[in-house]
Amino acid sequence: MVQVEEQSRIDELKTKIKRLNSKGGQLKMDLHDLAEGLPTDFEKIMEVASKTYEVFHQLSELRQELKTLEQTK
Repeated sequence: MVQVEEQSRIDELKTKIKRLNSKGGQLKMDLHDLAEGLPTDFEKIMEVASKTYEVFHQLSELRQELKTLEQTK
């Protein structure tokens, strides 16, 4: 029963990681586009950078949690 719950949590983490990877990729491109267009829209840089940081921070935490779960399997 515990093993089934662990596998379910692993699958859930993989799904979340996949979604965040996609979102992170888009934010990374948005940040890149802003940088290329400077000085136009420079006001948006902090907002987009903050969102990008949050997504990649979450990804880091989820990947660590996934790694830990997979090692205890």
